[in-house]
Amino acid sequence: MDYFKNLSPVLQALVAALFTWGVTALGAALVFFFKTINRKVLDGMLGFAAGVMIAASFWSLLAPAIEMEEAAGGKAWIPAAVGFLLGGLFLFAVDKILPHLHLGLDTSEAEGIKTSWQRSVLLVLAITLHNIPEGLAVGVAFGALGANLEAASFAGAVALALGIGLQNFPEGAAVSIPLRREGHSRFKSFMYGQASGIVEPIAAVIGAAAVVHIERMLPYALSFAAGAMIYVVVEELIPESQAEGNTDLATLATLIGFTIMMVLDVALG
Repeated sequence: MDYFKNLSPVLQALVAALFTWGVTALGAALVFFFKTINRKVLDGMLGFAAGVMIAASFWSLLAPAIEMEEAAGGKAWIPAAVGFLLGGLFLFAVDKILPHLHLGLDTSEAEGIKTSWQRSVLLVLAITLHNIPEGLAVGVAFGALGANLEAASFAGAVALALGIGLQNFPEGAAVSIPLRREGHSRFKSFMYGQASGIVEPIAAVIGAAAVVHIERMLPYALSFAAGAMIYVVVEELIPESQAEGNTDLATLATLIGFTIMMVLDVALG
């Protein structure tokens, strides 16, 4: 851990995001043991992931952004509001452009620019869309350490990476197992599942490098990541988790995910 703490913020972000990608791969590896996944289990997983992301958006991103701006003598609500809305609008634009397909839908219902890409690719891109803000969040959290600000803590950044990794496990399974059920080989389903997380190290390095070199944008970057994550939760995760009628289960799982992420961040941060 001491060696990790001595790395540059950008390298820390890369290592942390490689960890979250690795957990996605672990989740995808469930396809070697199961060919199907119970819809209630899947909805519970999606609800859990939503809870983790909601909690992380506030405790790991928005709250530190507000504290940083207050410490700098600025109006704390400006970067929080501007960054948050820009993050949501960014994901809105990506959602309209990037071809992707949600679980349980026919290929004709794919969103984004129309394409002839295979169903498997479209399913992977749907989860990849979730992982862009997660990678950015990890990156800016570690990038903040380079600014030596009181509101940014190494433990808090680690807690965020742990929380993101925790909710990546079901996301990996949510890609690989449905693909296996559709007739793909176990290995191919696994490769698609883990590939959905490859964007996280890329986004993390970009986020960390940006805030390290432009320190003043840090509160905006943290809020941007928070807005993007909340967009994913409201637009994708919660509707998907409740689409099959398992509303009570999905809601309780969301509460559990929120609580675990909150405890992680408050206890470690």
